[in-house]
Order: sequence, then structure tokens, then C-alpha cells
Amino acid sequence: MAQGTAFAVVLGCVLGAIIGSKAAVWLQQPDAFVAGLGSPVLLWNGQSIVGALIGGLFGVEVAKHIVGVRTSTGDAFVTPLVAGIAIGRIGCFLAGLHDDTYGLPSALPWAMDFGDGIRRHPTQLYDIAFVLALGALLHRFRHQLARVPGLRFKWFLAGYLMWRVAIDALKPVPAPYPLGLSGLQWLSLVFLAGYLPVVVAQTRRIG
Repeated sequence: MAQGTAFAVVLGCVLGAIIGSKAAVWLQQPDAFVAGLGSPVLLWNGQSIVGALIGGLFGVEVAKHIVGVRTSTGDAFVTPLVAGIAIGRIGCFLAGLHDDTYGLPSALPWAMDFGDGIRRHPTQLYDIAFVLALGALLHRFRHQLARVPGLRFKWFLAGYLMWRVAIDALKPVPAPYPLGLSGLQWLSLVFLAGYLPVVVAQTRRIG
């Protein structure tokens, strides 16, 4: 890929991730979005990995369409994403109650008090464990997945979003949507409804 073309794809990824991250936060916390309309500082607080991943994907695809790239570029992002999410969740864990990634109250032996006297699921640590395991699994089957360019990234994204639908059930829901699910859970489910069948169909081509 030429240098200018590669820059355009990376730029599309970054812009898409920023837009997706903020849109997902506003979906997750609509009251905060309304309150933030009167304060740009409040409006731009918070970020979402789920939104960044989905937005980044759309940003890359738009950029590739504009510059005429037809090859898949996603596999190169898998390892950096695994590392980035794991490191980011360490920061979330250390932030404690100042971050909205902690879990619901729990009596399990490994539940943790983040400063308010209530023991909770350390969902940040669950996320780290899962993303590292997912990365290791995809690395284990990298040669098979490489038969279909981009498939390793697709399974990373699909796997992580399915995980988020499940693990977010152990987190407080700031604004319940239908079925009591959060905005991020519904965003993941809607995206997966169209994305997962494509991933499965491409996987079958491996033979």
C-alpha cells in the first residue's frame, strides 16, 4: 500500500474511532448528552471502546472506498488492539469509581471495594483476561485465518462485541433500553446481527 493511501486509511480509522466513541457514550448516557448540550466540556467527556471499534471500522471502509483500496487491512490491527484494550483497562481499574467500567455489587471472593465500601465485580480485570485470551486464540489459528484476509480482525471484533453484550450485564445500566439492556449492549447486538453472518460465511471458506 502506498504511503499516501496508508495515511488515508489510518486517518479514516482515527476519525471514525473518535466519532464512534463519542456517539456510543451519548447512546449509553442520553441524560448526560442532554445536559452536555449546554456545556461543550461535559459533552465531550467519556469514551467507549465499543463505539471506537465500530466507528473505526466504518472510518477505514469509507477511507478505503475513497482512495480505491480493495484489499483487507484489518488483521494488522488485532495485536495493537489487544494490547491497547488491556492497557486501557488497567487505567480504568486504577481509576475506580471515577470510571464507569466497574461492576455490580458482588459477594464473590474476588469482588473489590473501589472506595465506597461496596464490594463489586472487577469487570475491568475480566475484560483484560478476556481480550488477552481472545488475542492468544486468534494468534493460535492465525495461519488458518490468514487464508481469508481480514478474517482474524473480523473474529476479534465479533468476539469482543459478543463478550461485551455478556459482561455488561454485570455493570450498572445508566439508562435502560428495551429488555433492560444498556445502549452499548444494543449497539453491539444490532451491529452483530449484520456482521456475524458475514464472519461465519467467510470462515466456512477456510474449509
